[in-house]
Amino acid sequence: MRMVLTFLGLLMFSVSLHAAEDPAHDELRALRIEMVDAITRGDIDTVLKHVDPDIVITWQDNQVCRGKDGLKEFFEKSGKTTFKGYKVPPTPDGLAILYGSDTAISTGETVAAYTLLGKEHEMHSRWTATLVKRDGQWLLAGYHISMNVLDNPLLNAAKNSLYVASGVALLLGVGIGVMISRRKRA
Repeated sequence: MRMVLTFLGLLMFSVSLHAAEDPAHDELRALRIEMVDAITRGDIDTVLKHVDPDIVITWQDNQVCRGKDGLKEFFEKSGKTTFKGYKVPPTPDGLAILYGSDTAISTGETVAAYTLLGKEHEMHSRWTATLVKRDGQWLLAGYHISMNVLDNPLLNAAKNSLYVASGVALLLGVGIGVMISRRKRA
């Protein structure tokens, strides 16, 4: 009986927590779903409907886009050819932090597939999004996405290339050394 009462108490507590949740969180969830869907489809026009005119985005490669025109230019230049979709879509760590009724900050992680340097790479990234509410609509105002600079697929590829180049140089050096020593003997 005690277990049943404990379960009912926890159930009522979780229902009351959900009921007390600010409606802004549902609006922000809907925005995230729509934007992720549009990005996955490569639909930049739908994405642009959900961003603030003065948006600022910092990408993993340190490029910065400013404004809707900057975002569209970035997408046309590299987003279409490089980004191949999500392995794990942008997933928030938890509820967004609300600052009043018109500003929110959310953080999370994502795993995206990219084609870079002719190869497919999966990049695990962390992100921070700043959202503002204008005329009753939530808009993405700032987005910063970064990856681990000490452990990422591009760094690993560079290290592997260095190992291969070092091995080739070593073999060439040994081969040239053998040829020189044979000529000296002859």
